[in-house]
Amino acid sequence: MQTQNRFLDDLAKVAASALGGMSSMRQEIEGRIREQFARLLSGMELVNREEFDAVKAMAAEARMDQERLRSRLAQLEAELAKAREDAKAASPSTPASTPPA
Repeated sequence: MQTQNRFLDDLAKVAASALGGMSSMRQEIEGRIREQFARLLSGMELVNREEFDAVKAMAAEARMDQERLRSRLAQLEAELAKAREDAKAASPSTPASTPPA
């Protein structure tokens, strides 16, 4: 019975040792993968989060300005149309040709 326990103890030690080696191998692989991703991403000319947020805010402000300008343009066009109508109504209508006397 003691030989079987010794065998199981040895097997447990071998398994624990293998798992320890696997853990260090896993860490090394993760490190290398991170390095590869860092190299890949640095070559892609991606923007960082701060730059993205700044440009996003600028775009939102530009959209609001565009809406204000669109509204102002519509208002000015309406005023111009009204002024033209008023000018048309105020100008005397030219009579049709009258025969000479």
